[in-house]
Amino acid sequence: MADAQRHVALEGDGGAFRIEMNGINVIGDEERHGRPASLFWPWFGANVSVLGLSYGSFALGFSVSFTQALVVGLIGIVVSFLLCGFVALAGKRGSAPTLVLSRAAFGVRGNVLPTAISWLLTVGWETVLVILATQATAEVFKRLHWGGGTLTEAIALVVVAALIVGGGVLGFDTIMKMQTVITVVTGVLTIVYIALVAGKIHWHSVSAIRAGSLEEAIGALVFFMTGFGLGWVNCAADYSRYLPRRSSGKGVVGWTAFGASVAPIVLLVFGLLLAGSSHQLSGAIANDPIGALAEILPTWFLLPFIVVAVLGLVGGAVLDIYSSGLALLTAGLRVPRFAAALVDGTVMIAGTVYVVFYAGHFLYQFEGFLITLGVPIAAWCGVMLADIALRRRDYDEVDLFRTDGRYGDVRVLPVVVVLVCTAVGWGLVTNTAATWLTWQGYLLGPLGLGGKTGAWAYANLGVLIALVVSFLVTFVGHRARIRAEEAAPASVSGAGRAHLSPVRT
Repeated sequence: MADAQRHVALEGDGGAFRIEMNGINVIGDEERHGRPASLFWPWFGANVSVLGLSYGSFALGFSVSFTQALVVGLIGIVVSFLLCGFVALAGKRGSAPTLVLSRAAFGVRGNVLPTAISWLLTVGWETVLVILATQATAEVFKRLHWGGGTLTEAIALVVVAALIVGGGVLGFDTIMKMQTVITVVTGVLTIVYIALVAGKIHWHSVSAIRAGSLEEAIGALVFFMTGFGLGWVNCAADYSRYLPRRSSGKGVVGWTAFGASVAPIVLLVFGLLLAGSSHQLSGAIANDPIGALAEILPTWFLLPFIVVAVLGLVGGAVLDIYSSGLALLTAGLRVPRFAAALVDGTVMIAGTVYVVFYAGHFLYQFEGFLITLGVPIAAWCGVMLADIALRRRDYDEVDLFRTDGRYGDVRVLPVVVVLVCTAVGWGLVTNTAATWLTWQGYLLGPLGLGGKTGAWAYANLGVLIALVVSFLVTFVGHRARIRAEEAAPASVSGAGRAHLSPVRT
């Protein structure tokens, strides 16, 4: 398809809604526009939600104090989203989706492994977000005595799925507009929510919470990293790829990290104060975030509350469905991008119908599976970050799509690193969300860490180990290979343009 025909306008003025026809192709210079500051909107919109308040309760569940939870929460949120920022930098350098750029590290076909993991993770989390939005709507309508049963859930599912699938099908431009609206509406209503329930905070109760151990604090830190930035690293370059090549690299990293971090930080602080003020409320939030957060509101704000709750979930899910569609194409599905989004939307809706209407208890088992995928994603992230750090030149955009190009077919070292780090990582984590994952943590005993019931059982060291070890091994083991790649002559497109140039920062 010619670069000039990358969008198809729908009925109307030709500019309101357009289906993006770009897929995993390299974005041409003529289509690259905007500034790094524009990255604020999608990342803020994806991470602002009153559900972020529940992380205060989850953090205190590690038996740490307010101060400990605040410190590790700030570190976990900021550091993990900085990782997203560094991955987003690759999008500016290579003009292609995250998992296509990952081919430079793993080889064109070797990259199928992380691509498959990424697809499972993104389509899985978008399904969970739709489930939560559907159940949240029913819960609030039940309190308002406006239904709340199966019919309410069915209508909520149709509306939520239409927003998410519609955004995923239309693509980049529509998503950017959606996220801007979600940012403004959800941001304002979240501030109102905080003002309405601020009276529930009792500092004397918060300050009386006793400090936890080092192991418990590390567990909370890993929880924050996994729940926030590490859940987005595999999507981070999907939006920066539209920025001009001359864009500031520091700006790409900074605006991605800032946009993604600012709302979770505010919500974390208030969520800690709220959960720490009442043991009963904290327990209720941990078990049923939507119900507990709605219960402390005046009735007149329940409708705005459900708007802010659902839009916050939609903001995250619409980025997921866009990226999961790109991952599906990267894995080899030969359909247009919007068709891939429809495939993922169908899977998402089917999963939601199954959980909401037939097997509600399955949600916790499913969440356990998705949390488990956090270990290989952390390992992939370490490889990807090392690869980005070692490169001094832009990606060769032609060779990203050739098995006989400079990036090769299968790069053995990164593939082995991900597999080994995943095996070790699973041995150093435990998972209480799913009963069928009790086999995890098999290295805690042999390594003298107290076994599955010891002090380190819930520190989830496997995520950190996978991230750090994969980075170090790749950084040391691939330095010479990358230098040789960058010394080779640049490939040339059919238009005669060179595709290898010095990195612009």
